[in-house]
Amino acid sequence: MWLSMVVLGTSGCAGLPRWNDSAGPPVPIYVDNPMLVPPRDPGQLWETVADVIDDYFRIEREVPVRVVGNTITDGRLDTFPEVASTILEPWRHDSADTYEKVEATLQSIRRRAHVQVTPVREGYWIDVAVFKELEEVVRPAHASAGAATFRYDDSLTRVVSPIGEQDVSKGWISMGRDRVLEQRILAQLQERFGLVGAVAAAPVCPPGMATY
Repeated sequence: MWLSMVVLGTSGCAGLPRWNDSAGPPVPIYVDNPMLVPPRDPGQLWETVADVIDDYFRIEREVPVRVVGNTITDGRLDTFPEVASTILEPWRHDSADTYEKVEATLQSIRRRAHVQVTPVREGYWIDVAVFKELEEVVRPAHASAGAATFRYDDSLTRVVSPIGEQDVSKGWISMGRDRVLEQRILAQLQERFGLVGAVAAAPVCPPGMATY
């Protein structure tokens, strides 16, 4: 198992299989974000988007694209935060390359995704945003300092008793966008919509499209 990990890590993108293999597509892949999809049935479009996102995250809430009268409404999809996969979980693809796998193995990282679908005259703009977060822990796992010492990382915490466990600020630190996973998701959507090999649309954000 360890030998296969070393071979995968040293082979780079050339060692990654294509879409029809279980390990996912090669990365990096350049796809415009947001991506323009030609006009098609709104229901089928949304089902495809939700099905692709479901391969990587658990969906928390979704507002599908709908036809209301003569108007097509915007669609919005949000996911639950997902703890990043490690090198010991090759069947999961949210850590999109070897670097991301190793990073998630050495640190506590999670991701969450937001997808915005905006109908326009030319079709639909699909904007995929994946955010990475690093866990903010009380102290390193193997730190020698005791928990009864005074903390200095949270000035708003009132210490009632200096002896015993103190209240600390627990949460996650933003690491920005995960562009590699965004490209993988967009490339999979592009293939599902039959746009592989098509001329890429100009990377212009339509009016009103949110940019993260």
